Amino acid sequence: MESSARNIALVPQPDRRQSETALAIARGTARLLRSLGFSCISELPLPSGRRADLVALNERGEIWIVEIKSSVEDLRADQKWQDYRAHCDRLFFAFTQDLPCEIFPADTGLIIADAYGAHLHCEAPEHRLPAPTRKLMTVRFAMAAAQRFNRLLDPQGHVEF
Repeated sequence: MESSARNIALVPQPDRRQSETALAIARGTARLLRSLGFSCISELPLPSGRRADLVALNERGEIWIVEIKSSVEDLRADQKWQDYRAHCDRLFFAFTQDLPCEIFPADTGLIIADAYGAHLHCEAPEHRLPAPTRKLMTVRFAMAAAQRFNRLLDPQGHVEF
């Protein structure tokens, strides 16, 4: 029996959609998450068909999703972030210090970042994932990480699923 996971492209091709600001926020946020004991994957496709900016997993199996916002317009134009809750234990927004915290939803965590680091401005409320969703997300995370690692080891030899 073939796994349905094989039919999903877990590692999207770079699409250059992200602005320099968004890439800087992602870099600083990933550094913060690593300092908190998490491993991170960027642009991870979710079971819902959405793609999360950053997904973080720690040794306790906790899954955080971080949505990166580079401007007020970016936040206003994007309402898909609400779908991410179904795939994580905690949901955060990461943004630069130039944006006011008040524009973000009150029931999310806030991370203020630049290219060199970040700090957790406001903790996100916890909403524990059901076990089947946690397993699905952990497997997706692991497969994407392994595929990206294999791509680094053998850039011409990787196979897209």
